[in-house]
Amino acid sequence: MARTDLPYRRGVGMMLLNTEGKVFVAKRIDTIAEAWQMPQGGIDEGEDAHTAAMRELEEEIGTRKAEIIGEVADWLTYDLPDELVPKIWGGRYRGQQQKWFCLRFTGQDADIDIATQHAEFSEWKWTPIHTLPDMIVPFKRALYQQLVEEFLPLSTS
Repeated sequence: MARTDLPYRRGVGMMLLNTEGKVFVAKRIDTIAEAWQMPQGGIDEGEDAHTAAMRELEEEIGTRKAEIIGEVADWLTYDLPDELVPKIWGGRYRGQQQKWFCLRFTGQDADIDIATQHAEFSEWKWTPIHTLPDMIVPFKRALYQQLVEEFLPLSTS
């Protein structure tokens, strides 16, 4: 089956902003690349995107101390590079179709705990929003640039 015949995996992504307007990013455990990303994950059967976003936030960074302050109007997609398709999600998907949310973090840094039950990240930090596209793997760069443009006004409010 050609990659273009495969469906997209449905998921959510979260841009978590602190009180300074900086964005939470974390480095994946399973990659040697110097790539940082925002939390994201799949939508479970029967789950709506809002619920999935809050669940994934807690599963990945150990807290739900955040409120949704914005979301993209449309579902955004990215395609995996050809060589990664067979290695990720059992080769069942060509990439992801995601609903992205912007959240304001309502806790303290001490509330963030990436050493979760199924840890995905080795370290985390807050970064200025404009740095996001340069921090992500190349195949997600256009999506991150779109998110920066969409959520920039929320980072300064």
